[in-house]
Parts: sequence; structure tokens; C-alpha cells
Amino acid sequence: MTRRDFLRSSAVGCGSVLASPNVFAAASSPSLHVASFRFDVTPPVGHSLCGGWIKPVEGVDDPLEAIGLVLLGAGAPIVLCVVDWTGILNEAHVAWREALAEAAGTTPERVTVHTVHQHNAPLVCFEAERLLRAQADLPRVFDRDFHRRCLDAARAAVGAALKTSRPVTHVAHGVARVEAVASNRRVARDAAGRVTKMRGSSNKDAALNALPEGVIDPNLRTVAFFDRGRKIAACHYYATHPMSFYGDGRVSSDFCGLARKRRQQDEPDCAHLYFTGCAGNIAAGKYNDGSKEARGRLIERIYRGIVASEEKLQPEPLASIGWRTERIQPAPNPALGLGALQELMTKQKDAVVLRIRPAFKLASIQRYERKIPFVLSALHLNDVALLHLPAEPFVDYQLRAQALRPGRTVATAAYGDCGPWYMPTRTEFPAGGYEVEYAFCEPGVDDLLTNAITRLLG
Repeated sequence: MTRRDFLRSSAVGCGSVLASPNVFAAASSPSLHVASFRFDVTPPVGHSLCGGWIKPVEGVDDPLEAIGLVLLGAGAPIVLCVVDWTGILNEAHVAWREALAEAAGTTPERVTVHTVHQHNAPLVCFEAERLLRAQADLPRVFDRDFHRRCLDAARAAVGAALKTSRPVTHVAHGVARVEAVASNRRVARDAAGRVTKMRGSSNKDAALNALPEGVIDPNLRTVAFFDRGRKIAACHYYATHPMSFYGDGRVSSDFCGLARKRRQQDEPDCAHLYFTGCAGNIAAGKYNDGSKEARGRLIERIYRGIVASEEKLQPEPLASIGWRTERIQPAPNPALGLGALQELMTKQKDAVVLRIRPAFKLASIQRYERKIPFVLSALHLNDVALLHLPAEPFVDYQLRAQALRPGRTVATAAYGDCGPWYMPTRTEFPAGGYEVEYAFCEPGVDDLLTNAITRLLG
């Protein structure tokens, strides 16, 4: 299936949750195999970082990776992939799912791709790049040749992995509380409840740091695959923006990626994947002053959380596996004015960031006009659900998902198709703040997303 065919087949409805052609596929007592793959996605010197509004690549502190699993034996193959990038948006996200589907011999509906969301990393959006190409004085959003090489590497890595798949006989899940990492960004408010200051990824404002953590999910969850008594793959999930500091031109997988790499060194025969949960309003700001020393402490805390979540894994025979999908087509935020956004890109006296970001808003409007939905999915393994969501949802959605299955494990991966940027809850739109300003969907996205999650987990 070509990208044009896929986009055409996806162009259904708007402002609603839509039925998927692959709503639920389940297998009892499946004969499952897993093939793990990884490939390098480190941008070259001079490449834009975070879409072009911070310093471009000057050097590499640690390489960036794309890591994934292909699950075989439960109908058409299922692909899970996570990339050490800021975001993959809109048509670019379709391109990734198509490339992985082609290599794995499956359909894009059975592929989920996520980013960890580090900021000293690429942010890829074909539409935004096209819109900004006319502004010769602006940096490019990303380099298309580099991106093409990454997709070629993806196909090659999956093809090689399929030749070395291993049986999955058991699955296990674990959870551990992570202390002094996550904190809510939106805790400073006026008497009317409106956000007055954002406590970001790093923070040196003592008054902001003195405020409570706020609503977070403190738990790191792990879901692991076993070949009899041997752990062969482990997926880790935690909700926080994964940046300690950025903007210095030094490529890094930052503290979450570095913790994952440390665990990978512990267990070279087990593929370790790290997924960022619903962290739209969550960051490490309360516990991070942006120093290298603070990064080291955050690495240690995430690493300890990963290890602790795996200490009491109790493998259970894999009895059933299911794959569910839902499509949603949220309408654009009415605050996005087409003409004003186009004008902002041309104002050469304005800061670069203020000229680049409108292109991403315009790309979101164009996507809606083309009626291209977002595909959500859930992988059910026995009584465990792996939930896959787009964009940067607030942590409240993750907590709602867990409440739908009390006493059972729901591991949530957000930062799939990042086209909409932030997804606040309906009640948070009136509170304003940065996340609402850069929420490209209308408040009704709350109902669409919540209803889709309910169906995926029901």
C-alpha cells in the first residue's frame, strides 16, 4: 500500500471516534514469536534539533536509537517501535508506519510508532517543512535525505530481525514507584484557577519548587516477554518529559534514554524499550535545576525504577493476545487563525521560534481538512494492556485508563503521532498556559480520546 493509498483509506469522518477495520483480533494460546530490532537515528552535524528553534547539532554526547519488536504468530505481524526523537508528526508518522509495515509484512494499522520526546533530537513534520521552505532565512525543520536514510535503516533492521525471531512462552508485568522525578508543570495558579507560571523541565524558581508535586503518576511499569525462563524483551513506561537540559547543540537521549541504555548494558541479550507516558503536563522541574549533576541524579532514579519494576516479575504462560484499534478525528482548536499563522511565519524581526511554531499549527489544520484520522491501539497480553496514544496527552488520561481496569496492568505509551501537540483535558482549557496555547485540537478532544481509550480497554 502506498502512502497516498493509506492516506486515502484513512480519510474518514471528523470530530468523532470512528470504527476501525481492525477493531479486535485475538488469539487463544497463541504460538507467538518476537523479533527485536534497533538502528541508529543520530542526526549529522548541522542538522536542526527540535524542529529548528534551538541550536543545531554541534556534537553527539550519546547516539540516538530506534528500537522495536515484531510480534509474529497472532494474525498479521504487530510492530511496536520507539524512537529517540522529539516527535514524528502527521504524514511523516504515516511514512514510518508504512515502512515498518512493509518490512514486517503487515499493515500500517498493526504498527505503532512513538518518540521518547528528548529535545536535543530531530522533530519531523513534512507539512511544516514545506510551509517554511519559502522562508529562506529560517532553518530547515529537518533534513529529508537524513530522514530517508532512517527509513531505509528501519526496513533493513526489521528484515534482519525477522530471521532471528524467538518464541514467546510467557509474559510478566511489574511496577515500581519512582521518587523525585515527575512533577506537574501547572501548579502555579491565580484565584480563578488560571495557570500563571509553568514549572518546566528544569526550574530554578524556589517558590515554584516549593509548590507540591501536583497530579502525577509516580509508577514506572514494565511488561516483559520470556522464552521459557529467559527474558528476551522488556518494555518500560513512565510519564514525564524526558529532558534535563537541552539547547546546547549536543545530541543526547537524555536521562530516560541514558537510564534505558544502562539497563541494556546490564542485560545485552534482552531488548529494552522505554516509552514516555502521558506527560503533556508532567516534567522533572521540581527536582531538576538543569545542571549536569541533576541529570546524573535523574538517570539514577529512572534506572533504579526500571530495575525495581523487574525484580518481582512473575512470568505467566501466554494464553491470549489481542490487538485493538480506534480512529479519532479531532477538530482544530478554534483559536488557530489561518491568516494570522501564515503572517507570523514571515515576520523576520521576530524570534525564530515564534516563526517556526505557527507552521506546525498550520500543518494540523491542513491535516484536519484532508480528514486524516489518528490511529490509537492497544495490545492485550493475557490480562495486561499496552495502550498506544498520539501526541502529548495530560497525565489525567493515563490515570483514567488505569481506572478502567482496576487491579490490572495498563501500560501507556503516548507521543505516537505528535501532530496535535498537547492534548489537555476539557477542564484545563479555560486555565490557559503554554500547553493550552499549543494544543492544536479543540476541547472536545477530551471526549474523543476518553471514549476511544474506553473502547480499546473495554
